[in-house]
Amino acid sequence: MKTALVWFRRDLRDFDHAALFHALKENKQVYSVFVFDTDILDQLSDKTDRRVEFIWESVLELKQALNRRGSDLIVLHERAIEALPRLAQQLRVQAVYSNRDYEPEAIRRDQLVALSLKEVGVGFYQFKDQAIFHEDEIMTQAGKPYTVFTPYKNAVLSKLSDFYLKSYPVDAYIAHLAKVANALMPSLESLGFTRTNLKQLRLPTGMSGGWSLFDDFVTRMPDYHNKRDFPAIKGSSYLSVHLRFGTVSIRQLASKAWYSTEEGARIWLNELIWRDFYFQVLYFRPNLAEGRAYKREYEHLNYPNNLGLFEAWCQGQTGYPMVDAAMRQLNTTGYMHNRLRMVTASFLVKDLLVDWRWGERYFAEKLIDFDFSANNGGWQWAASTGCDAQPYFRIFNPIAQSKRFDKNGQFIRQYVPELSEYDDEMIHQPWSNSSFQQQMALNITGQNYPAPIVDHGLQREKALGLYKKY
Repeated sequence: MKTALVWFRRDLRDFDHAALFHALKENKQVYSVFVFDTDILDQLSDKTDRRVEFIWESVLELKQALNRRGSDLIVLHERAIEALPRLAQQLRVQAVYSNRDYEPEAIRRDQLVALSLKEVGVGFYQFKDQAIFHEDEIMTQAGKPYTVFTPYKNAVLSKLSDFYLKSYPVDAYIAHLAKVANALMPSLESLGFTRTNLKQLRLPTGMSGGWSLFDDFVTRMPDYHNKRDFPAIKGSSYLSVHLRFGTVSIRQLASKAWYSTEEGARIWLNELIWRDFYFQVLYFRPNLAEGRAYKREYEHLNYPNNLGLFEAWCQGQTGYPMVDAAMRQLNTTGYMHNRLRMVTASFLVKDLLVDWRWGERYFAEKLIDFDFSANNGGWQWAASTGCDAQPYFRIFNPIAQSKRFDKNGQFIRQYVPELSEYDDEMIHQPWSNSSFQQQMALNITGQNYPAPIVDHGLQREKALGLYKKY
């Protein structure tokens, strides 16, 4: 009887799952495992990490779902490259199945796992699951990866079909799950982490959380194009963390948008295609994970890198309300609206003249939906160092962005309450108000809210001068 082991990673669901489907179809007995990999967890200095808690809750739900099917999820806390070969031998499986990951570190880890499994006579098979298209399925006519998004998107849309969006019918072979007794699962605390404010934020976790958010978004998807840029209203899907950890299926999400005739669905599908695009960019340029600029001519931009300005940006104390509100949202919730990711990134690099890599690392520590390829792509886009990047001479004006996308100051008031007494017009640049107006608003610039730490107009000229040298 052929026996296999499915290694769950960033695919924490028991439906429309490529590796699980193939393992169940090709074997008569299939075990399941998730590894809290110490090679990853030990690198996290903040032990109140919302991502780890989100993963833990989602793993627990997956385990319970497999329990209801008469099976179980084996949950380990050790080095994956050591745990997988040992477990495979203990269970006497002939093969380990997993879904592909596109980050350089994950690829290297999987190569090591494959070698160690081969040494004990166990096969290792991987499948496309977290992307609509593999890194080499969408190439130019010259057989090279795309460097500009729009041609890539057009190539995707011309190739997309039912075949690429069809779900894997896991339930057709679910009887092949191994019948095993329930095993203990390590607690979050035993992993070395403590609870965060995840429950207070009411961010639903696991497969059920993904479904509930998706069901809600489907009703709003037709108007996505009109509302997606305004952080104070419910315009986003809020599915990014579920996509990151695979509690939802990219095929099911993309197919819902693909088969819709609504403009909002078309724009949202573009966002999902951006995700695949950044996977491909990273795959063909793995040195991006080493802090390299995509555009080599901008590798050594001479940023002043004022530490005090950077710290003010991190803490939401720049004196620019929209920037500060966005950074406080990130620090408080682990989430930042996509429009604000562009605004804050542009402000750090082109107003404060701080190396984009500093901001990239800060977002990597704080974002609950952190995905290296998208985070790196977004930062290099804003810094004008990436592929298909924002031209260096286009610099976001933080005041104009604030007035356009938070006209009534609703988002600012939520995260910068010290400005809440200003009227809708004054709130965007409180330092420009008269002393009397500031007193009436119970907010004196430089006392309970900082004066602007830089002058946008002056810094813009400095940024242009910096880039023109290269």
